Amino acid sequence: MDDEEILRNAAGLILNELGYSVDFAKDGKEAIEIYKKAKNSGEPFNAVLMDLTIPAGMGGKDAIKRLVEIDPDVRAIVCSGYSNDPMMSEYGNYGFKEAIVKPYNIEQLSRTVYKVVEGKGG
Repeated sequence: MDDEEILRNAAGLILNELGYSVDFAKDGKEAIEIYKKAKNSGEPFNAVLMDLTIPAGMGGKDAIKRLVEIDPDVRAIVCSGYSNDPMMSEYGNYGFKEAIVKPYNIEQLSRTVYKVVEGKGG
């Protein structure tokens, strides 16, 4: 989930190359709807990558609260260029399993997603 289409697409390409299936959301509201549909279909997501701040919509800061209500075991990764935000350093206190600072590289994204998918995050 990211409000910047170019960032969503770049992360999607990287994750596809790493063997993951990817869905996209432009904000928290859309991410919540997609997450609920996937969970209700019996094919839940293994991980969710969420931008912390979405200027024109719901960001990860608010969306994670709703996702935790829907699924207390949600494996969410918070992502932001604001590395000094307390949510980035104390991500576990907010329901996230890991945090990744933008701009990230392929190795950082791969390692972070793998850790969360394998249940080794948080």
